[in-house]
Amino acid sequence: MISTSRPTSSFGGASAISAARAVKRPTTKDGEKQAIWVPMLSSASKGKDLPEKQLVVLGGTSDQQREFLEQLNSESSRPRYGNDRKKNRTVPISNRYALGYTYHDVLDADQEDTLARLNIYMLANPTAAFAPLLTPLFTTKTVKDTLIIILLDWSDPFKWARQLRQWIRLLRSVIMSLNDETKIEMEEHMTAWRERKVGPDAPSTQPGAAVGEQRQMPTIPLGPGEWDEGLGIPLSVICIQAEKIEMLERDHGWQEDQFDFLMQWLRTVLLKHGASLVYTATFDSNNVRTLLHSSLSIQSLLKRDIAKHNVIDRDKILVPPNWDSWGKIRILKEGFDPETLGEAWSTEIQQAPEKTLDFTMSNPDENSAVAIFESTLPAPPQTSTNPNTSTEITVTVPSVQDFLSSQHAILSTLQAEDEKGTTQRPRANRTASALTGSSATEPNDSNANSSRMAEQIGPYQINVNGIDFDAEEATRRLRERENARKNEERGTPSGLSTPTKRREGSGATAEDGKPSNEAMSAFFANLIKKGAGAKANGSASPTKERGSPAPDRGRERERERTG
Repeated sequence: MISTSRPTSSFGGASAISAARAVKRPTTKDGEKQAIWVPMLSSASKGKDLPEKQLVVLGGTSDQQREFLEQLNSESSRPRYGNDRKKNRTVPISNRYALGYTYHDVLDADQEDTLARLNIYMLANPTAAFAPLLTPLFTTKTVKDTLIIILLDWSDPFKWARQLRQWIRLLRSVIMSLNDETKIEMEEHMTAWRERKVGPDAPSTQPGAAVGEQRQMPTIPLGPGEWDEGLGIPLSVICIQAEKIEMLERDHGWQEDQFDFLMQWLRTVLLKHGASLVYTATFDSNNVRTLLHSSLSIQSLLKRDIAKHNVIDRDKILVPPNWDSWGKIRILKEGFDPETLGEAWSTEIQQAPEKTLDFTMSNPDENSAVAIFESTLPAPPQTSTNPNTSTEITVTVPSVQDFLSSQHAILSTLQAEDEKGTTQRPRANRTASALTGSSATEPNDSNANSSRMAEQIGPYQINVNGIDFDAEEATRRLRERENARKNEERGTPSGLSTPTKRREGSGATAEDGKPSNEAMSAFFANLIKKGAGAKANGSASPTKERGSPAPDRGRERERERTG
């Protein structure tokens, strides 16, 4: 007999559960550690998080911003999706109205690992009304991972001073409207930049340095006025389309002095904010991608690129942050005073931004930084300031149906004129006019002129239905026929006497001065009869000579008899 006293299952009964809870697991010498997998998984998930950076692009047009982003995210640096590595996914860009946005995924050198997600915000118009759009972009979490870019176009460098001043004033107004916590965070971040703890000159970005290494580097003391107008966010000014520098030489007569002054002015102003300066062409990015990524602390794990300074090649200028100084600016050209220019710049950026940027207003202060710029590099005179006298030509192309309708009306008018002219002119006149270029009723002078012209150019042969004939001869005959017809209408047949008298031997008369067919027939019959009688008389005389008239021979015989 099977015993029914079996042990109770561990899944049933409160006593079994309590007994199972009473069992203790063995512990280590450090003591009991509960939930050991939670911190491990949490740290692993944080390591997989994609770091996000923020780029604020100001200035330029919407198309210029798109071209700049193409340089920043070239074909070789775009992520590949799916199995087909040749197909790249193009991220849409929305920047036609107010504040635009797009994003880029920054890849490592092997194009496999994603280093960071770059959120890009774009604003083209420096109007003061757009300042509230920029305020939400700067928070305590984003200021450490944000970089501001101002685009200046080489096609019109005469406006750079006012454009740059307007953008700085706009940014200062936005920063002043932030809360105190964000301002404190900005101050700490800018101090780290001045001390080279972050940015392109940070120890971790140097060749051979390990990631996270914070070895101290010698810090060059700042001069008076350097870095004293920091915005709290790193700034980089990029002058695009540097290939148009040749246009300034050709069209405006710029020489080395003008280019040197322009670079000195920009470097002086940007040194006040600790900003970098880059000249980039459409076909040459000039390491702008490397500089911007290093400024955002985006470093490749496989290949370390450094944007080296260049102040010699005028179309490839690159001045990284924490590199420039008053002394380096001054030695470029003698007679330039960066300290005085920097003080003037600090004074005029304190004002509020203009509601609308106006380039026609004059500067009241001749000693301001903008006035110094515009007096040294004056803008060329405008060809026309009145929009009503503009020389631009606007061409409007109609649709196909509108064009055909207008042409149909024109062709109908021409056809009606041709038909009207055909019914009014006789056929002979039209033919003669078509062949000679003149009317058949012209006076004899025109005929003489045509004859003299024919003697110079020779006979004019034309082909009608495969038959060649002399056009001049045909014209002559047509004119003779037309003249004969007109003479008949006036009552004088060609080669005949007045038809009102009885013609000799004709036996026919013409009534009312108009010849009839019977009169013409009688006239020609009389001529034939006279010819036939003369022939008969001549054939009866054997001594008659051929061709001599018969009455003459009769008179000779009469003289012989009487003689």
